[in-house]
Amino acid sequence: MFSKLKSGTSSVSQGAQVLSTNNILNLFEVGKFVCSAGPELIWKVYEGFRKPDGKEVSIFVFEKKLADKLHKPRRKETVTEILKKSVHYLEMLRQPKLILKVVHSVEDCNDTLAFAAEPVIASLANILAYQASVGGRTVNGPPSTGASIITTTAMPRPAHAREYNFLDFEIKYGIRQIAEALDFLSPQVHHHNVCPSSILVTKTGTWKLSGLEFIVQTEARERITCTPWTSRLPKMAQPDLDYIAPEVQLSSYCSSHSDMYSLGMVIFAIFNNGRPLIQANHSSSTYMKQLDVLENQIHNVLPKLPAQLQEMATKMLSKDVDARPFVKNLLHTPYFCDRFVETIQTLDIINMKDLVQKCQFYKITLKESLPFIPKKIWYQRVWPFLQHEMLKPDVSAAVLHPVIFLIQESSLEDYETLMLPAMSKIFNGPKHVPVQVILLENLHVILEKTPRDDIRKEVLPLLYTAFDFSDIEVQSAAVLAVTNVSQYMDDTAIRRMVLPKLKMVYETNPNDLKIVLNILACLEIILHRLEKQQIIEDVLPLIWIVNQTDPEVIARIAVIYSMILRDKKYGLSVNMIATKIMPTLIPHTMNPGLNLEQFQTLIEVLQDMLEQIDRNQRNKLKLDTISMQSPDRHRPLRHLYSSDNMHAQNFNIPNLKIETRKTSSAEDMVRKNSAGSWWFGGSPSGSDSNFLRVVSSFPNRRLSDNMLNTPKIRVAPSCASSPGSTPVGTGLPIRRHSNVERRGSTINLSPPSGGSMPNTSSSVPYLLSSSMNSIRSRRQSTCSQNSSTGILQQLGSGVVKQLSTLQNPYQLFSGNK
Repeated sequence: MFSKLKSGTSSVSQGAQVLSTNNILNLFEVGKFVCSAGPELIWKVYEGFRKPDGKEVSIFVFEKKLADKLHKPRRKETVTEILKKSVHYLEMLRQPKLILKVVHSVEDCNDTLAFAAEPVIASLANILAYQASVGGRTVNGPPSTGASIITTTAMPRPAHAREYNFLDFEIKYGIRQIAEALDFLSPQVHHHNVCPSSILVTKTGTWKLSGLEFIVQTEARERITCTPWTSRLPKMAQPDLDYIAPEVQLSSYCSSHSDMYSLGMVIFAIFNNGRPLIQANHSSSTYMKQLDVLENQIHNVLPKLPAQLQEMATKMLSKDVDARPFVKNLLHTPYFCDRFVETIQTLDIINMKDLVQKCQFYKITLKESLPFIPKKIWYQRVWPFLQHEMLKPDVSAAVLHPVIFLIQESSLEDYETLMLPAMSKIFNGPKHVPVQVILLENLHVILEKTPRDDIRKEVLPLLYTAFDFSDIEVQSAAVLAVTNVSQYMDDTAIRRMVLPKLKMVYETNPNDLKIVLNILACLEIILHRLEKQQIIEDVLPLIWIVNQTDPEVIARIAVIYSMILRDKKYGLSVNMIATKIMPTLIPHTMNPGLNLEQFQTLIEVLQDMLEQIDRNQRNKLKLDTISMQSPDRHRPLRHLYSSDNMHAQNFNIPNLKIETRKTSSAEDMVRKNSAGSWWFGGSPSGSDSNFLRVVSSFPNRRLSDNMLNTPKIRVAPSCASSPGSTPVGTGLPIRRHSNVERRGSTINLSPPSGGSMPNTSSSVPYLLSSSMNSIRSRRQSTCSQNSSTGILQQLGSGVVKQLSTLQNPYQLFSGNK
């Protein structure tokens, strides 16, 4: 740490040169200049570190050459003795909460006087001088030291203190600290020099009282004789005239009320941009003149004070000593009754409380107060205290509660710079079960601010080793931590380390509801990062053996199944859904413990499963049916299955009677023409000539009338008892109508109508059985019955007339006999 301070800066070398002959260099490393304090700001304050343990301190140095201008050696010795006495009183009147803490006593040499104290960042005089120089406006430059006799560079701002413009919280807290310090001193001594140069602001933001150079012992009397300020003594050997009480300067006595007056002047200077109400400029006559108009000054500046403090501050500056309030009256004003200020002050006395009170304060009081405390106080006052308390085993778990809040609310820069070094000690050090549980439960907060390299090296190993703890709370917290920080883990770690450890934790604690719920929640988070084989072999079997009686467990399992259903990559088959998953879920639909939301989640998952089964099976069955009916299936042998090429075996149809076929008129004419001459004339040599003559003579004759008639088949009535009977309602196999139409035939397949004889011109047998009633539904013939029989009637009447002219009609056919 101190290597940064020894990087060749002129301030470091200057501090070492100033203390080159002082023995304090044997114990401390001296750093850069920080601030100034004491009477006339004659103490120079440097950064320092104790060599044995590296503890941070502030080195106060008085250079004796500053008193050389006093010319008189006796006066020079007087200043040195006064400063040495002040350090002696600081050590004697030890009160770490209120009085500046001395780490190492005075080391005196010919050139310097030095001692080590707790780290400070500035004196109140430095800060008020800075505010006065800019008229109360906020500037970006560093504040001056406020020292008129020290020629030095401007004081730099500490990194954790963003600016020196006090917040109202800081002022309230600081004034209360000084008031309590005066209350602590009052039974023994009077301070007699309460002023900004005797008030130091520590690195933790606490205001500490110092400057005990001029204290006066009380000696059990209210009023103590004291020496007023005089120009005959050196200024650095007397109290600050601007803050001296009137009775000291006018009547040469002081009391505890004199310190209250001085504190009142400090309060007004704070709210007046650093300017005191009296600016005597080291002149007692000027002091007296301004004292006369003090009331007017108070009236002008009073509106700048908080309303709750105005009345009490005015009384503190009363010229009447008895009208001034006591310290306890001041502390009980509403302005100081702030529970958040009291919370910060409790940190100073926390070691005086027992263990139960400490834990209660850290876990509840401090954590609940932090949101109302400025962040500046977090890093100046709260965090420096907590980082030391974290290392104490008895309270470390309780301290982590406010620490986690600070980490969550801090910026990345503040966390990495101020908090991460201390947290690394916690990550790598030994941890008790409560500490381990708190760290794991809040691991997501820590990882959000931690750099990637530190996450991999320090934080994640903490998580992996937690699964091996035998304590149930640690294991449950580890599972919860994986759920919260899985995004910081790579897929390999989740698959090879986390998933096996989840199974191990469940097998160890199968009946612990909290662990089961945490495991299911963790599986829900990491599911998309697992491989298909792991889900089938590890995740699903784990879910199947989980005790599914609790409604929350059922709801979480339903959510996991829903996630698996939505993505095919998880490998959840329909067979597995139907045989293993749904049978375990359906009974829980009647679980009386399910609320409406949980029931709806379960029902939706079951419906999704049913829909997936339905969709899968329906598509499968459709594909099977289509494949059987597809023409492509037997396309190479299609001609073999054509009805035109089918040869049915001979079979006898019971109850059928086939009558002798009647010849048609066309057949008769062919036969006659082949035997002899046709009455219409023509050559007997052509077999088709007579037929063509008939067509030409009878243009309306149908083609079917010229074709051979098929035999008529009659179906006798059947009964169920007769042997060989056919069942009623079954028809004979017939040729499809479509085949006939496909050949472009004009054959009339219509049954006969009315009482006329059946149309024998049909090429299809007419079945008289009642089982063939379906034939009646076929389409009607395109030609009517009258048109179909008209030609035959004409032909028949002509034949009859010819026959009637013959004496012996049989002579016509004699040639055929």
